[in-house]
Amino acid sequence: METLINDLRIFTEQNFPENKVTPYLRYLDLHKEQLEKYCYFNRDFYTRNLVHKEKGFELMVVCWSPGQKAPIHGHEGEKCWARIQKGSLQVCNYKEISSDPMNLDLVDRVLAKKGYLDGPADIHSVENISNDIAVSLHVYASPFDSCDIYDMETGVKNRIQLQYHSMFGKLC
Repeated sequence: METLINDLRIFTEQNFPENKVTPYLRYLDLHKEQLEKYCYFNRDFYTRNLVHKEKGFELMVVCWSPGQKAPIHGHEGEKCWARIQKGSLQVCNYKEISSDPMNLDLVDRVLAKKGYLDGPADIHSVENISNDIAVSLHVYASPFDSCDIYDMETGVKNRIQLQYHSMFGKLC
């Protein structure tokens, strides 16, 4: 994990160049033992488990029980990558057509399996539509503590405060 964190520091100095970060994360060879201490599940909601955070980036493990979903949300215009480490997740990417009235266009829907890399994402939803657990590794350039949630049914965009389920391998 230290090698990954040190490499992310180098990418921070380079402003996270997509042509370098994307292949690096796509071919990243992390063993499940390296992630185990950050894998906390909850039957009621997906969990955001902080691995490392500093001014330039944030590294997180997100754990998904069957049926759990992250609603359509934005990433504050920052670069974000998500790599499936275990299981599979449905990823839907959107483009904002207008903000008033709110109108999003579904760009693509992917059933992402182990090893799949999504990103850099802007607006998307993620859902575990399988009957098995899933784990994803997320890299956020320029961390943020709140984001917009898009409700397609009501046409409303709401701002929410983000929280961690665990930090550095310990439950919050």
